[in-house]
Amino acid sequence: MGKRKKSSRKPGPSRQKVPLETTFTCLFCHHDKSVTVRLDRKEGMAQLVCRVCDQRYQSKVNHLTEPIDIYSEWIDAADAAQREEVPRRAVASSSRPIPAPPSVDSDED
Repeated sequence: MGKRKKSSRKPGPSRQKVPLETTFTCLFCHHDKSVTVRLDRKEGMAQLVCRVCDQRYQSKVNHLTEPIDIYSEWIDAADAAQREEVPRRAVASSSRPIPAPPSVDSDED
């Protein structure tokens, strides 16, 4: 047979939500807690600003977006911009000039 339920069972302590950070480290000047994110949900825009070097980034937001999401997008955008700036060298590069291919004339038979 099973036990009876205890009539005076009290609920356990509720867990408190740990708030997510809203200030971050700048990618360009490397100052801690210098980047702030402002979310304007009515306008659907977010602004990220560094107080030290005045770097700025804007992005669209929705009702699920948090400041850490905007910071992550900024990191991704900065990485993508850095990859575009780096010129790629040819795979087979040497100091010798490339010989011209022989010309083919169809008049000689």
